[in-house]
Amino acid sequence: MTHARQPAMDTHNHYPSPPADDEAAWHALADGRLPPADEAALRRRLEGQAGADETLAQWQQQRQQLRALHQDMLAEPLPEALLAAALRTSAHRARRDRWWRWGGMAASVLVAFALGWTGRSLWPGMAHPDGPALALAANGQRFAHQAAVAHAVYQTEVRHPVEVTAAQQEHLVQWLSKRLGRPLKLPVLADEGYALVGGRLLPGDAGARALFMYQNGQGERITLYLGAVTAANSPAPAARPGVATVPPAPDAGETAFQFTSDGPVPGFYWVDQGFGYALSGQLSRQQLLTLASAVYRQL
Repeated sequence: MTHARQPAMDTHNHYPSPPADDEAAWHALADGRLPPADEAALRRRLEGQAGADETLAQWQQQRQQLRALHQDMLAEPLPEALLAAALRTSAHRARRDRWWRWGGMAASVLVAFALGWTGRSLWPGMAHPDGPALALAANGQRFAHQAAVAHAVYQTEVRHPVEVTAAQQEHLVQWLSKRLGRPLKLPVLADEGYALVGGRLLPGDAGARALFMYQNGQGERITLYLGAVTAANSPAPAARPGVATVPPAPDAGETAFQFTSDGPVPGFYWVDQGFGYALSGQLSRQQLLTLASAVYRQL
C-alpha cells in the first residue's frame, strides 16, 4: 500500500519543512516574490499539507524580525571610509569608460577608413556600407549594457519589480506598443519554465524602451529589453529573414546574436530591422542562449 509523501518534520520548531524540490518556491512565496499565478498554484498545493501555513507564517515573522533588528541603521549616514571607497570606485569606472569610449571610437574610425579605402580601390565611385554597420554594432553594444543595468536595478525589487503586472497583459502590450511606436509581441516562455511577471516603460537614447520581466519557480528572474537601435544614415533595412534558432548574418539594419558580459549581468542581444532586443539574467551562457533563441522564434 502506497502512502502520499508527507513533509519532513523540523524537530527544532515542530513545523514541517518543505520537500527539497519545492523549498525555493516556499521561500519565494514567504518573501512575496512569486508571480500571482504561481503563488495561487502553490497555495492550492499547500492546502493539503498539514502545518504548511504555520511554517510560512513563521518564516515571514522571522523575516520581519530580521528587518526590524537593524532598522535604525537605515537612517544612519554612510561611514566616511565606505563613502570614500565608493567615490574612488566610481571615478575609476568613469575613467575606464571614457578610455573605452574614445579608444573604441578611434578604432572604429581606423577600421572604417581602412575598409573604405579598400572598397574604393575595388569599386570606384561606390560608397562603402560598413560605416553604418560599425555604428550599428557599437550602438547595439551600448543597448545591451543599458539592458543589463535595467535588469540589475529592477530584478531585486520584491513589491514593485514592474509597473504593469502579468494580470493586465493585454493592456501592458498595447501601452508599450503605443509608446515605442510599433506593435510588440510578448514571448511565452512557459516551456522554458518562466512565467511573465509584467513590464515597465523606460527611457532610451532616442525614445522609449520597454522591459518585460519573467521568473521561474526558483525565483530566478530574466528580463527582455526592447527599443530602437539605428545607425545614423544607414540605408533602409531589408526584409526580415526567415525565423531560425540563431539569426543569419546581419544586413545594414541587423546584427547577429551577440553574447555580452560587459555589465552587471550577462546577456544575449541582437538587432532586427533597427530594433534591438536584449535578454539578460544571472544564468550561464548556454541557458541564456536557449532562452534568447526561444524569444527570437516568437518575434
